[in-house]
Amino acid sequence: MVKAAVKKIESIPRAAWHGSGRRHIRAAVCVFLALAGGLALAAGICRAAEPRHAIAMHGAAALPADFTHMPYANPDAPKGGRLVQGILGTFDSLNPLIVRGLAVQQVRGFVVESLMARGHDEAFTLYGLLAQHVETDDSRSYVTFHLDPKARFSDGRPVLAEDVLFSWALLRDKGRPNHRQYYAKVARAEATDTRTVRFDLAGANDRELPLILGLMPVLPRHAVDVATFEETSMTAPVGSGPYRITAVKPGASVTLIRNPDYWGRDLPVNRGLWNFDEIRLDFYREANGAFEAFKRGLYDFRVETEPLRWHDGYDFAAARSGEVIRDSIKTGMPQPAEFLVFNTRRPVFADVRVRQALTLLFDFEWINRNYFFGLYGRTASFFAGSVLSAYGRAANDRERELLKPYLARMPPDILDGSYRLPVTDGSGRDRATLRGALKLLSEAGYELDGTVLRHRSTRIPLTFEILVTTRDQERIALAYQRDLKRAGIEASVRAIDAVQFDQRRLAFDFEMLQNRWDQSLSPGNEQSFYWGSEAAGIQGTRNYMGARDPAIDVLIAALLEAREHTDFVPAVRALDRTLMSGFYGIPLFNVQEQWIARWNRIERPDATALTGYLPETWWQRPDAQPK
Repeated sequence: MVKAAVKKIESIPRAAWHGSGRRHIRAAVCVFLALAGGLALAAGICRAAEPRHAIAMHGAAALPADFTHMPYANPDAPKGGRLVQGILGTFDSLNPLIVRGLAVQQVRGFVVESLMARGHDEAFTLYGLLAQHVETDDSRSYVTFHLDPKARFSDGRPVLAEDVLFSWALLRDKGRPNHRQYYAKVARAEATDTRTVRFDLAGANDRELPLILGLMPVLPRHAVDVATFEETSMTAPVGSGPYRITAVKPGASVTLIRNPDYWGRDLPVNRGLWNFDEIRLDFYREANGAFEAFKRGLYDFRVETEPLRWHDGYDFAAARSGEVIRDSIKTGMPQPAEFLVFNTRRPVFADVRVRQALTLLFDFEWINRNYFFGLYGRTASFFAGSVLSAYGRAANDRERELLKPYLARMPPDILDGSYRLPVTDGSGRDRATLRGALKLLSEAGYELDGTVLRHRSTRIPLTFEILVTTRDQERIALAYQRDLKRAGIEASVRAIDAVQFDQRRLAFDFEMLQNRWDQSLSPGNEQSFYWGSEAAGIQGTRNYMGARDPAIDVLIAALLEAREHTDFVPAVRALDRTLMSGFYGIPLFNVQEQWIARWNRIERPDATALTGYLPETWWQRPDAQPK
């Protein structure tokens, strides 16, 4: 009888499940199945068929369907005023969805919206935005988005299912590598009515994919030229977001004006957000010049990343008087980690023993004390300071099961959690680490020839170039250059501007450079973009080190397939352990707080999101006048 019921269900046209009578059909099916004895099947179908206001990667959303605003937003925040943001770098495009050019990234969110919006107090949960409701089944073999009838683009045209399907196909075929990779997993996409889109995910085996699709930017079909989409452009895009671009000075500034007719201003996810009438993005080509501009009040806030500057650089009149406020924000996220990255595509770094030896030669203790006032911490983990980190933790049974095919090449101390980064005496001349590094280099085929380290067979000296773009990067590289010289290794340091640095990093045109990876508490598909074997051969991805390891690919798949947190955490730790074992980069330091400086004309909510600072929740003090 249950089988007969299933056949009946399969015979119902798909559109009927999404039309005006869908609740009656669902209710009848569920009652029929329950009476027929298929209680489990009934529960699964009913749960899958019910549209919901949110979707979480693991478990349920924290906020109920009737929530009024995000807990980190002030729903009574005053509207008006202007926010000026200083950005280091430049731009030659207003399209952040393509590989070409240096784009203004703020176009995403401010101008172009997604189907759903992140809840920043949760690991990975999405709430309705353009899509009023979302539905999926327990196995996440499909996802359906129901668009809000009020949703409009800035030109007044409605956001329809055809726009969603257009955006999906366009970004799958012509978008950035991550979009092409994710959206190609969709087996089939269809509009079941003018405001409902269903994505069939059969065979993807990716439980995160419904959320990835929920974050898909939606572009207006009527206002995008497919033929020229991949070309850089200074034409302001049409979006459905809270702002419109009204003025552009190429390479210098972009001005956005809040759309008074913004369709989503009263949505719970937006209450207390997007408070400024005007946002101006000012671009600076040099870090010290950007800081001097902030001191003069030419822009309103800056995210400080340099401990030296945070420690003693804010001793100027406005900071002493309280006109400039400094916020140190503790987040609940994995600590962002900086690495000196080895480009393993280059033969000089092909041997893991060489990379391990070069890690030993980096004197973190000397640099931290002399340059950073001891403000930094350090771990080898790519998920430092969180439950996802494998550093200092022994692999449990589930991890060992996942790693079983690769255990033979896993260093025992990384597997049992006893591995620690080397700690020097801080003198800049530590003998123990030098001896350990030379031993590893000897095993890799190198020997000292006087004061030069050469390969025994080729007699080629071990040399490489470190690419830098800021003064602090240069200081770290020069200190490391000194340490390497003690081992007979000649490293050159090349300083270039931020634009060239980005271009060479994206093209993998370097031997070593400094990079930072920011992680979430719900790592997912982006991990393939960071470390996956396929990404290693695609310019524009963040696999800067060129990792090509089947173990990494298997573990990324495992974390994507995990349904429960108890399966998810071991998969991420096993990935972390594998990355540490590859010695793909030299850990520099962990940023344990967010350092934000702002002029007091800008105010922020008392509550801070799990992810940290969110300028979209800020507002201008009503009695303040923007400069």
